[in-house]
Amino acid sequence: MACSIEYKSSVRHDLKKLERKAVLRILDAIDEQLGTNPDAGSPLSGRFKGLFKFRVGNYRVIYSKTKNGVLILRIDIRGRVYKKDIVQ
Repeated sequence: MACSIEYKSSVRHDLKKLERKAVLRILDAIDEQLGTNPDAGSPLSGRFKGLFKFRVGNYRVIYSKTKNGVLILRIDIRGRVYKKDIVQ
């Protein structure tokens, strides 16, 4: 069962910082795995409680679940993705 995948506008800025090859791999993984199973990620805790992370190599995709699917909030390298606050 496919679900809707939406991207926050700031994700475009996140992707511009990454290599093209990595971006393609991340977007493919999002479509294949989160597009069919929004529970593929792990829940976050602390100040990100209520959000989920999805791992693609050294990159993390931070997302929230919606009625129709998922909303991608941030994509970055593991060490940087949690540094800034995420506004939904």
